[in-house]
Amino acid sequence: MAQASAGHSSALFQGQTPLAVRMRPTSLDEVAGQGHLLRPGSPLVALADPAGSAKTAVSVILWGPPGTGKTTLAQAIARTSGRRFVELSAVTAGVKDVREVMQEAMTQRDLYGISTILFLDEIHRFTKAQQDALLPGVENGWVILIAATTENPSFSVISPLLSRSLLLTLQPLTDDDLGTLIDRAVEDARGLGGAVTLDPAARAALIQLASGDARRVLTSLEAAASMVESAESSESEDSAEGGPVITAEQVAQAVDRALLRYDRQGDEHYDVISAFIKSIRGSDVDAAIHYLARMIEAGEDPRFIARRLVISASEDIGLADPQALVIATAAADAVAFIGMPEGRIPLAEATAYLATTAKSNAAYIAIDQAIADVRAGGFGRVPTHLRDAHYPGAKRLGHGKGYVYPHDLEVGVATQQYLPDELRGRHYYEPTGRGLERDIAARLEKIRKILGE
Repeated sequence: MAQASAGHSSALFQGQTPLAVRMRPTSLDEVAGQGHLLRPGSPLVALADPAGSAKTAVSVILWGPPGTGKTTLAQAIARTSGRRFVELSAVTAGVKDVREVMQEAMTQRDLYGISTILFLDEIHRFTKAQQDALLPGVENGWVILIAATTENPSFSVISPLLSRSLLLTLQPLTDDDLGTLIDRAVEDARGLGGAVTLDPAARAALIQLASGDARRVLTSLEAAASMVESAESSESEDSAEGGPVITAEQVAQAVDRALLRYDRQGDEHYDVISAFIKSIRGSDVDAAIHYLARMIEAGEDPRFIARRLVISASEDIGLADPQALVIATAAADAVAFIGMPEGRIPLAEATAYLATTAKSNAAYIAIDQAIADVRAGGFGRVPTHLRDAHYPGAKRLGHGKGYVYPHDLEVGVATQQYLPDELRGRHYYEPTGRGLERDIAARLEKIRKILGE
């Protein structure tokens, strides 16, 4: 393997199919990750089994982030199952293309007994009419559809197609999965064939920058290897056995990204998100934006960041500014809709708003105190006048008797008991004097006086 270093390495990096394509598994056994979908007897394993090709014809929709192996799984299944494989992209294909595939699939089945796998990439880009064109083929078994999407199928795939297919969710690859891919690509003859060597820090850097994306890790590896190989001189000390050594700094140069000290499963992950939330709570917008940038550049899941913003809006801001929750939720929706890197903009907008607005945790404290009372047995029967009086016999039991309808009163607040007897007079929500809660506090004081509290 060492002989591939100096004279042979140029052929490995120039004028060839991309490394990510060359290293695509030829069978499910070579697939890294997605173990939850590849257990013995699972639908994907059954589809890939040549012995079961005559009886296994279930269509599947693969949903997951980019680089998690959707195309890889489809092609590996096709290679090992002995079925005919047709690939379409929803970006370029139309109804006419789908119908042609269906017609040819029926011909192959009827004349030669060969079943067809139709792999449709980015099915979420198909319109409803285009997805409708798939239904006859899926329903009648003319094709086995394997559709891939990065969007939530509940919103992007029509219900009739969902009901006729299995929805399988792919997960981002773990660091161990990515490490396996890197090691295989460095040594395998289809990949770099041992022409380069990775030092441990470079390997860790590639894993860190990939953020669970197999395609990204292999593309970054190829870029680093190409750069190092191009710079190597024939007299270089590194051109000895094992080939040139790729360092972490060279990985950073190749992919034009700073190597942040950030482990999505480690302490730094928790430290940075903690600092982010505490900076928002402390109203330091500059620090909050800084930690947001660190998470984005380190490849943190933007949906995780968005969820934390929604929590912060409720926990730390609450009714001091109810608009904060609206903005945080809108940012989460926007990130899911437009993706990254553009998603960084609504995330930054929400972060800046939350950090600079008034703060209150009064609602957060209120619900936790109420839950604590309930768990401690601090609850009783609902007052009779508040009970449901609509079902037969309820009025005979006195349910609803004496209830005063607040809208019938000029002030809109009725003097009557709402809490159970055991908790009468208990106050949970105590608004602060900050932001909108200043007005709420004044109004609540008047309400409680009317209620006789």
